[in-house]
Amino acid sequence: MSSMLNMLSLWHWQTEVVILGLLGVIVYYYRSRTLNSCVLPLPPGPSVPPIGHYPPRKIAQWIDEYGPVMSFQDGKNVLVIVGRYQEAIDIMEKQGAFLADRPRSVAGCDILGKGMRFVQIGSGERLRKFRKSSHSHLQVKSAQTYEQVQVAHAHEIILDILHEPKLHQQHIKRFAASVILHIVYGKTTPTLLNDPYLLQLQKMIPRVQSAMVPGAYLVDKYPILKYVPGYGRNLKEWSQEEYNMLFGQLNQVKSQMDNHIAPHSVVKDLLLHAGENQLSETEIAYLSGSLIGAGSDTTAVAISTVLMAAARFPHLQARVHEELEAIIGRETTPTFEDWSQLVQVQAFILEALRWRPVNPIGLPHRATKDIIWNGMCIPAGATVFGNHWSIARDPSVYHDPELFNPKRWIGLDGEIREDMKLFTFGFGRRACPGLHVANRSVYIAVALILWSFTLAEDPNNPIDDTAFTPGIVSHQKPFSLIFKPRMDEASLRNIFCSTAV
Repeated sequence: MSSMLNMLSLWHWQTEVVILGLLGVIVYYYRSRTLNSCVLPLPPGPSVPPIGHYPPRKIAQWIDEYGPVMSFQDGKNVLVIVGRYQEAIDIMEKQGAFLADRPRSVAGCDILGKGMRFVQIGSGERLRKFRKSSHSHLQVKSAQTYEQVQVAHAHEIILDILHEPKLHQQHIKRFAASVILHIVYGKTTPTLLNDPYLLQLQKMIPRVQSAMVPGAYLVDKYPILKYVPGYGRNLKEWSQEEYNMLFGQLNQVKSQMDNHIAPHSVVKDLLLHAGENQLSETEIAYLSGSLIGAGSDTTAVAISTVLMAAARFPHLQARVHEELEAIIGRETTPTFEDWSQLVQVQAFILEALRWRPVNPIGLPHRATKDIIWNGMCIPAGATVFGNHWSIARDPSVYHDPELFNPKRWIGLDGEIREDMKLFTFGFGRRACPGLHVANRSVYIAVALILWSFTLAEDPNNPIDDTAFTPGIVSHQKPFSLIFKPRMDEASLRNIFCSTAV
């Protein structure tokens, strides 16, 4: 009897696998018909595997060869790369309503993120709820209320650098994480080396970003693998770790609320208005975790990129110092009230992020209808990337694009040009909702560091400004900087000791 039950169980399991396989074939056939429904040709491109296998400079070579919009074809899957400025506006921005979807990410979203990874979820009700809730807490007016927190944490960077300049990249990470943790969870300043949440976050971010790279996991091409016993064991283990981490923070805020000691935070507000926002506790946990992961990592990379550029181009750093002397002087430190006047600081930041984009390949979008461009078709179902590296090197917009030149951002009136922009935070309806907070964090950190120090390369360990890791977010490999205080070190320490967190 037991043997017969085992056989029946095995038969049922095999039947389920066959049914799932047939469903997969049907979906594949349907998608094939959809992707070939447009009679116009695809944009030209090389016959190679998908984008995830190629570094930004290789993509840039192909854009030069094939044109501003190019395509790859991997079987029946079509990947389109937009690599020039005007085309990014015409396609990624003006057609943004039809590119608000994401291609399905089985590894990164379905398995690792339990279907709630904000940056990866497809268009629909959950995306609408996440966008509405995040925008209400991160819009310009809300971002302005966090400025005092950002200033206090930025002052700590100066003390950290004075204490241990070799760990400058770690100090920047601590700053970026401290700000977003304060905003989202109401946490007081942590240290990067011993805060359990940050230690766990440092492990989770590379896992998430690696799972977001197209082609990193075979299950994204063959979703049926998700149901094969044993497949994706690591992803499932990491998923549970992340779940526990996110609910640990959520429950901490709930406990503080129960005891009437919870400071103001995004999570507290989301919990108080959960019914109004129609968010479950699980959705609140994952939405808040997404804000932390995206906000801390990209902000840290952006600031470190600006510092690298300051050391690599000392004559241009000197222009920033001249402006800081003229507008700020030595008696006070830069504040947000000075932002509009510090044009050289703004231009230097913009140029650094053009020179080494934080997200060089861009995030994938999914076309929900045929998009016609220049007599060619981006078919419904295609995966579309706005390639930040190539767009930021469009010679028709950024003259002599390999030259580091902050002056290109300054108009004849001496103000930052309004007719030129970067797409650092993405495109259309999928632009990062935290851009106002991130811009403020980058500005205040850079302004205070350059007011306090002259940055230089270590002659014994020169900077390799091409040494960035591949991936969705391109991190600098460890690099050395020399920080020369621009006033007496004791005086500098006294200024910031009185104002740090």
